[in-house]
Order: sequence, then C-alpha cells, then structure tokens
Amino acid sequence: DLSLKTVCQEAHCPNRGECFGRGTATFLLLGPNCTRRCSFCAVGKGAPVRPDQGEPMRTARAVALMGLNFAVLTMVSRDDLPDGGANHSARTIGAVRRICPGTLVEVLISDLGGDYEALRSVLEARPEVLGHNLETVPRLYPAVRPQADYKRSLELLERAAGHRPRPVTKSGLMLGLGETGDEVVQVLRDLRSVDCDVITLGQYLAPSARHYPVARFVPPAEFEELAERVQELGFSAWAAGPYVRSSYRAAELFGQASSRVSE
Repeated sequence: DLSLKTVCQEAHCPNRGECFGRGTATFLLLGPNCTRRCSFCAVGKGAPVRPDQGEPMRTARAVALMGLNFAVLTMVSRDDLPDGGANHSARTIGAVRRICPGTLVEVLISDLGGDYEALRSVLEARPEVLGHNLETVPRLYPAVRPQADYKRSLELLERAAGHRPRPVTKSGLMLGLGETGDEVVQVLRDLRSVDCDVITLGQYLAPSARHYPVARFVPPAEFEELAERVQELGFSAWAAGPYVRSSYRAAELFGQASSRVSE
C-alpha cells in the first residue's frame, strides 16, 4: 500500500516464507533498477528511476505499521547519482529515527563508488549496523561483480569500523560460485584485518538460466566447518548455511555482535 520494494522479493530470496511469517522484511531503497550488472543478482538492471523523495518517510511509516524493533534497509547501486544514493539512505535512517525512536537500524549499502564523504553521510545518520557485502572471492570479481572493486569494498568496511560512534560492521559471501576453500578463508582473514564484526555465508542459487551458473552445492558439513573457522578468526557473530542471506535473522546477529563489540 505504501509503494515500497523489498530485496526479499526483488532478489528472489529463498527465505521469504520464514521471514515474512515472522513479520520481518528488508526494504530496498532507490529501486527497483540497479546501475550495475552483477551476473549473480536478480534485481532489475533497467534504466534507473529518479529518487523518490517520499520514500524515506513511507519506509518509516511501514516500520511503524509493522511494529518493527529492528529495521533492515538496503539499496541498489546508483552510480548515476553524485553520492551513489548515500543521502537518500541517510534520510531514510533519519525518518525511521523520528517516527520510531526505539527502532534499531541496519543499513546494507553499495560501495558508493569509493566516495568517503558519501559514506560519512550514512555513518553520521548513526545506523546500529553498517553492512557491505564482498559477495565472493577477488578472483571471481571480473565475472561476478565486474563493476565492483575488492579493495575498495574492504576499505569501506575499514572506514566504517573506524568511525565514531562505531557501528557494528557486517559483510556477506555467497558460496558455490567456483571459489576454493583457501580463497574463502583468505577473504575471511581480510575481513577481520579491517575489523569486520559479522559475517554471513550462504549458498549461491542462480535466479535464472541467464545468470551466473552454480558451480557446486556446498554440503552442510562444510558450512559447519567454515563456521568453526569464522569463530577461530574472531568474528563477533556469524550465520553459515545453505539458505543464509545477508539480512537473515539480522536482529539476532546484531544482538550477539553488539555485546561483544562493546566489551
């Protein structure tokens, strides 16, 4: 009724039934079309639309109507905008704060083209969690995320972790794209080197035959082994399993991470 998008529907998330049944959803801002052409993603790739200036307040109204204690906001990449859409995301966080002052906010952003001032505008809106997904190992970026840059993404997370007040920082990886176990462990080490607090690991599922193909299905036991390695590396919270996605049970992961980060 509020003309809003969710990444749950736009990205064909396999957990929609569970999350919608629990009364949670991840709002998709600045959509429905992304300016990048990542080969794994189901989000639309058409011409971007003009930012809807009423979307921040409508999103806050939805948070209020749904009675959310923890709201997750994400965005499409908007390389056509001077700030990559950072101000729009910051305004949405601000609107949620005004309408629902007790609601905690997690925001999952693009790399904003490496614009530090744009990132700072989001951080100064004071989200409890700042997320940015690496998605896969650097070797696969040219095929999977051709317009992204691995080092730029790590730098964004490092800057977020260095901001005061400090948000919980979070990233996510898809497995089954053709990566090796050693490559995954190296990415995890890289994330810890920039003080990333939370990691999600899930199985890549191709949205259609036109998207990047699944190289293999990772056995549950392998996810369990990776979870042990994540714990050894010192992440504050994590989720690892075939159906895990970056915003899956986000409030629970934040609760685990915030208690450890504050220690």
